[in-house]
Amino acid sequence: MVTAANSRGATDASPTRARILVVGGGYVGMYTALHLQRLLKAELRRGVAEIVVVTRDPYMTYQPFLPEAAAGNISPRHVVVPLRRVLDGCTIVIGEVTAVHHAKRSATVATLATDEESAGPVEMTYDELVFAPGSVSRTLPVPGLADHGIGFKTVEEAIGLRNHVIEQMDIASSTRDPAIRDAALTFVFVGGGYAGVEALGELEDMARYTSRYYRNIKPEDLKWVLVEASDRILPEVGEQMGRYTVRELRARNIDVRLETRLESCVDRVAVLSDGSRFPTRTVVWTAGVKPAPVVAATDLPLNERGRVRCTAMLSVEGVEHAWAAGDAAAVPDVTAAERGKECAPNAQHALRQARVLAENLVASLRGGPRKEYAHKYVGSVASLGLHKGVAHVYGRKLKGYAAWFMHRTYHLSRVPTFNRKARVMAEWTLAGLFKREIVSLGSLEHPRAEFASAAGPPPTPPDLDVTADSSPGAHDSPEAGRPPTTGDSAGGSGAGGAAGGTRRRGRKESGGTGEAADAGGAEETGSTKNDGPEPD
Repeated sequence: MVTAANSRGATDASPTRARILVVGGGYVGMYTALHLQRLLKAELRRGVAEIVVVTRDPYMTYQPFLPEAAAGNISPRHVVVPLRRVLDGCTIVIGEVTAVHHAKRSATVATLATDEESAGPVEMTYDELVFAPGSVSRTLPVPGLADHGIGFKTVEEAIGLRNHVIEQMDIASSTRDPAIRDAALTFVFVGGGYAGVEALGELEDMARYTSRYYRNIKPEDLKWVLVEASDRILPEVGEQMGRYTVRELRARNIDVRLETRLESCVDRVAVLSDGSRFPTRTVVWTAGVKPAPVVAATDLPLNERGRVRCTAMLSVEGVEHAWAAGDAAAVPDVTAAERGKECAPNAQHALRQARVLAENLVASLRGGPRKEYAHKYVGSVASLGLHKGVAHVYGRKLKGYAAWFMHRTYHLSRVPTFNRKARVMAEWTLAGLFKREIVSLGSLEHPRAEFASAAGPPPTPPDLDVTADSSPGAHDSPEAGRPPTTGDSAGGSGAGGAAGGTRRRGRKESGGTGEAADAGGAEETGSTKNDGPEPD
């Protein structure tokens, strides 16, 4: 029988409705809710239990597939899992938890309707709390980073980066300015972990393939720089595989800078700690993650790194009716030889923690025994582009095609739902039969731009008058000698002043893209767009 906690923290054996609040719809949030709705199927049917999931997005992103989505190997729709379809036994609230007051068993929630109602955030009460808000990019106070940096943690950022890379190649192929061309074809990635190395490997592979369709861009014109503050990359796959990865990347003309930091990227110039300077329009920041900001807005106990202190049973340390796991939780690793070590914040632990958390929560509600979370790390796999990868699994080291195949096989088995598995497998099969897509769909970020331009006032026509010295009989015209009108300019004849040029509208600057004049004098404004997913 489910026992719900009352406002004083005691329990009542009567079958009152128990509300379980799940904060976050990522790995831990979605999988915990999925296991809970299976384990509490009878209670949910009788109405004595309720599972509420509060999440910013209506989907869960399977992040290991983000590099392949950025490279165009997988559709962005198949990298995300629609929560309403998977969690049909739960109540899904699209919004953001801004604070948790566990002493009062309430959470402050800002929903999409909050601004429309002008009533402010709402207070949501609960009996059991599953705290899994995940993490955000860990940034440093690098000058210019906030203005020009691009992250790589969401599907929007992955697709936006793909569009950005292709549009930089468009700019480079059309400009007459060698400085603009060099900056457009220089791509700087900061961070040598999984996200940085896999994103760099896939995008370099995609850009090298794309360059064959540009007459004036060769693969060697593209400059890729990987900046890592430590003395090796991919520490999860071991030192030997890390050194192999460095050799593999450098063999592909990728400049790997170890023990180097990004000092500044002001004015779109990446300045490194070794004194190097790279004019670039692309700085991708993948230097780690940190707990979501809402973690600091709770009364739950935190460790020195800002993560929620947990027991091995995934309950919050010293607090009843509160559970946590994933990136924002400090879960002790009971399988580690050294005392006090915590589980790494990665997908391998998050998926398994979610199952144990759900089982322990249900056991707590029903008065049954709970168990410790114990999982020995089995290893890691990483993709370095098409048919290239590294792996260190169960003590065995693999590289090249074998590691790449293992990477795909493992993640295909882990992506949620048979629907997603079949769609991803079908796309991989089709990718082997047909050529890679090289189109940029950045304009999808502003779908109303074209209509707004058409519905707006017509552009001012260019002044077609000629000066008295430029044509015979000009002195005979009644307009001769008049002062120039507003549309006149000293060096150009169009509204933009660009000879024979046009202006592309509806483009938003993001991540270091700006204006560049093309070969015909056309002006092009910022280029990074997000091709947001459309959950099916």
